[in-house]
Amino acid sequence: MFPRTCTRLVTPLLHRPTHLRRLATLSKMLRTSPNIIITGSPAVGKTTHCEELARKTGLHHLSINDVVKKHNIGETSNDAEDPQVKIVDEDRLLDCIEDDLEEGGQIIDWHACDLFPVSLIDLVCVVRCEDTMKLYDRMKARGYGERKLQENLDCEIMQVLLEEAREAYAPEMVVELKSEDADEVESNVERVEKWIEQWRKDHGKEGEVKAESEGKKDEDDPMFLHG
Repeated sequence: MFPRTCTRLVTPLLHRPTHLRRLATLSKMLRTSPNIIITGSPAVGKTTHCEELARKTGLHHLSINDVVKKHNIGETSNDAEDPQVKIVDEDRLLDCIEDDLEEGGQIIDWHACDLFPVSLIDLVCVVRCEDTMKLYDRMKARGYGERKLQENLDCEIMQVLLEEAREAYAPEMVVELKSEDADEVESNVERVEKWIEQWRKDHGKEGEVKAESEGKKDEDDPMFLHG
């Protein structure tokens, strides 16, 4: 596994707070708006997508970086190559955002996705930038050192975060979004916006799937990726 911008104190899912796991199932039934993860390597455009989606849909942009700062649950690393690196306690992080996830309507902005309980997540979008020169320039502008630049580029080339998402969540929950220019960002936002609209139509006030959604073909879903 390639190093990430933010080092994590990994806690196995089965060892996470049991109350969070118990409430997750009930929350799935009660939410009237979906929880969506927007993840990807540094500088691919995660925050841009989150901000635009929040503006257009009314969902809340839940920046994990902001949560870490607000609750002081991250320790700064001594890595001079990466001015933004933090070591985060995942248990404390999940405790901080538990109520938000149970309420629903969250667009989670974070470089990792596998720490969030599956039953509280409805869609995982992995933002990609295959133009390595463009990605290099973006990270360089953020002050990354050469070693960290190369690590993050390798991570993107090897699709590490995309594979991580596919391992953590059901295949139909994970979509790949190319993000190399403003047109692609706009197209991605429209695509996810349509998915959100359909999710809301398919879920009643208590989160029950409407009868008409049963038997719907995959190709009818705006997020369908397979030809």
